[in-house]
Amino acid sequence: MTQSILSNPDRYNAMPYRRAGNSGLKLPALSLGFWQNFGIENHIDLCKEIVLMAFDAGITHFDLANNYGPPPGNAESCFGTIFKEELSAHRDEIIISTKAGHDMWPGPYGTWGGRKHLLASLDQSLQRLKLDYVDIFYSHRPDPETNLEETMGALATAVHQGKALYVGLSKYDPDQTIRALAILRELKVPVILHQFRYSMLDRLPEEGLLSVLEQENIGGVAFSPLAQGLLTDRYLNGIPLDSRAKRFPQFLPESRITMDVLQGLNQLKSIAISRGQTLAEMALSWVLRDSRICSVVIGASNAGQLSMNLKAAQSGPFSEEELKQIDKILNSKNWK
Repeated sequence: MTQSILSNPDRYNAMPYRRAGNSGLKLPALSLGFWQNFGIENHIDLCKEIVLMAFDAGITHFDLANNYGPPPGNAESCFGTIFKEELSAHRDEIIISTKAGHDMWPGPYGTWGGRKHLLASLDQSLQRLKLDYVDIFYSHRPDPETNLEETMGALATAVHQGKALYVGLSKYDPDQTIRALAILRELKVPVILHQFRYSMLDRLPEEGLLSVLEQENIGGVAFSPLAQGLLTDRYLNGIPLDSRAKRFPQFLPESRITMDVLQGLNQLKSIAISRGQTLAEMALSWVLRDSRICSVVIGASNAGQLSMNLKAAQSGPFSEEELKQIDKILNSKNWK
């Protein structure tokens, strides 16, 4: 039976909220992402259970993109149905984000950062989501061939047309971010969020991007905090048939799960146990340790998985010794 969204009237006391830079927007420490868990093979009742459990736990931010599925578009259609049937009365309590810029439809206008693609894609997303506007509209990736003024101008148009309240960037490097922010500032549409891959095993944002966000008062939103599931107990005793490594090897090749990696994961797990956490909970808490991160996007293939990850939002801080031990493990292994 689907859980009632009214079962926890204290939902907003159950989740910490962090301000996005110096904007008026706060996001939950944990956001629910729809990348690979809301495809056509997922039953609508299971998806509904996950969404309602998330909202009931204080997750007010639902992170989508036009190409999420599979197939592309299915995640938005699925969420749109659930939202209309179950959550539409709570629209003003919920942040819905979507993105455009990856491959979506055939032909030269179905991808990248041109004005035609971004604005047509947003219209399509709103139709699938059954919404008049989204709260956040992202440029999903920088376009190496389209001038940045055109891409940023399209984001500004989305706000001026009332189809998005805020705009964000995703996967832009530090220099691209600085240039994009300057353009949007001139257009009176400031960026408030930047979304990027960040985990214990992928620390590239520490090499300049996080400093740019701090200087520019932009909130960071981290995705793939569990390194495609590697930072969990999932692979410590072999590779399950239903795991991401089996189902989506392009994102987590089996060849990456070496004895050296497994030894490192077990060492990290020992620290997590000493903190009273699972490895996954600790990995999420580790990303949230940085105040420049206003939210971490988590996925869930079932309600039990979501329930376990929710505990990370309430974890205690890391000691200096714990952080040193974690860094020592991360620096001593070949994680690639």
